[in-house]
Formats: sequence, structure tokens, C-alpha cells
Amino acid sequence: MGRDIVSSSLDQSPTPMPEALAFKRINDPIKNQINGCATICVRQDDSGQLLRVLYESLITGGLAGVVVEAALYPIDTIKTRVQAARDGGKIIWKGLYSGLGGNLVGVLPASALFFGVYEPTKQKLLKVLPENLSAVAHLAAGALGGAVSSIVRVPTEVVKQRMQTGQFASAPDAVRLIIAKEGFGGMYAGYGSFLLRDLPFDALQFCVYEQLRIGYKLAARRDLNDPENAMLGAFAGAVTGVLTTPLDVIKTRLMVQGAGTQYKGVADCVKTIIREEGSSALWKGMGPRVLWIGIGGSIFFGVLEKTKQILSERSQKSHNP
Repeated sequence: MGRDIVSSSLDQSPTPMPEALAFKRINDPIKNQINGCATICVRQDDSGQLLRVLYESLITGGLAGVVVEAALYPIDTIKTRVQAARDGGKIIWKGLYSGLGGNLVGVLPASALFFGVYEPTKQKLLKVLPENLSAVAHLAAGALGGAVSSIVRVPTEVVKQRMQTGQFASAPDAVRLIIAKEGFGGMYAGYGSFLLRDLPFDALQFCVYEQLRIGYKLAARRDLNDPENAMLGAFAGAVTGVLTTPLDVIKTRLMVQGAGTQYKGVADCVKTIIREEGSSALWKGMGPRVLWIGIGGSIFFGVLEKTKQILSERSQKSHNP
């Protein structure tokens, strides 16, 4: 219908123009109006979609991160103390919630920031990449989200682990004394080792989870329910937790050493641990780490998908009252 209208209005001829030629004249005012309107509508729709995705990602990521940290913090504390203890060192079982409050203050914006980057990046990459390269989109989005959120996550992790190992009594004291003794850079102690652990961890965990969901949905020919999302999240977390345990040990040692600088960097840390404690020390805390990340993955992705579903339903209701 549109082809006939344009043909008759421009050429005064009853013969319909071919589709490829109907809008060929660049200076035609009707074409310009239609193209301009379409461009504005698409741009407005794209920007509105991006803002909605960003808003939902910030909420879902922040909520999921806080729930996991609050629920599993004692296991994380045990893992940190096991990794920080040198050969023959005692593990203290008291104060397993040390540093929880300060950690939650940092985890909320860090998790929100991660998903505020991850979800829009993932969706953008999935649009431009071939379908068989979806794993690349998930890997890249996970790594980018981890890199950006590390600005908040590293200081939070430094304070948390110093408190977990009994170095400080409160988060404000920890921040004040770390800066006083080590300078502001002390808040980013072990930053390189953190990226070395978290970039592959985030990339792998989210890639494994997303790919499992894609495969599961294709096999089941339906959307996943809450227990299934939790199960896949637990598996993705546990597998990635095992693979990245040595990197986590190195990160923990560098973060908790303080001003003493027992280790001069990642390479020196690896050499010293192997020389003084044996290579098995690089796998310290694997049990509680896998338990923590496995259970945490089930809670995290379960809460994440449920929150996304609730927000999506609310958004649809608001657009279709």
C-alpha cells in the first residue's frame, strides 16, 4: 500500500514503482519526512530500552549481591582465614561475621555497577555478533563488568579481608588506619592480583551460566523455572570457583599483608608460597570457596532471574494498563 501511495504522489503515474526505487530520490520531501520520523522513533526506542535495561540491571545486580554476601559471609570468612594462614597457622573460628556491615556497603554499589555494565554490553554484543559466537559476548561482557566494578570492589575486599583476619575492629577504623599507614594506595593493595582472579572468574562464571541456560532452554523448549536457574548458577559457580582457587589464594595473601610487604608482587607471591609451603598451598581454602561460590551462585542467579522477571512484568503492566 505504501509503495503505491508514494509512486502516485511523486510520479503522477498509476504504475507502481519497484520497492528499491520508491525512496531513491534523496531530495524528495516525503522520503525525508518518513526517514526522519523513523530515525527519531528508533533512536528514542533504543535509548529508552537502554535506560530500562540499565535500571533493571542496577537493581537486580545490587539485590542479588547483597543477599549472597549476607547469607554466606561466615563461609567466606573461613575461606579467607584458611588462605591467609601460613603453614601451621591456627584458624580462628570466632567472629565469623567480622566486617559484614562495611562489606555490604561496598557490595551493593559494586554489584549494581557490575550488572549496569554487564547486561547492556551483553545485549549490544549479542546483536552484532553471530549467534554461534554468543559465548564471546558473555565472556567479554563479564570481563568488562568485572574491570569497571573493581574500582569499588577492591577497596571493599581489602577492608573486608583485613577485618576477617582480625586486623581491625570496624570498617571506619580499617579505612582510616590503612590510609594513614599505607597511603590511599593501600586501599587498592593487591589490585593486579584481584584483576588476575576476577576478570577470568567473572568472564567464565557468566559465560558458563549463560551458555547452560541457552542449551537447557533449547532442550526443554521452554523458559527455566526458579530451581533450574539456581541449579545452573550453582554449577557455574562451583566449576569457576575450583579453576580460580590459586588466583584467589594469591589475591588474599597480597591484600591482607598490609604495610609489611612480605610479598613484592604476584610472581614473588607464587614463588614464596611454593618455596615455603609447597604447591598445594595454592589450593588452600578450595573446599569453603567452592561451597561458598556454589551455594552463592544458586542464590545469586536465582535472585537475579526472579528479580528480572518481576521488574519485566511490572514494566509490561505499566505500558499496558
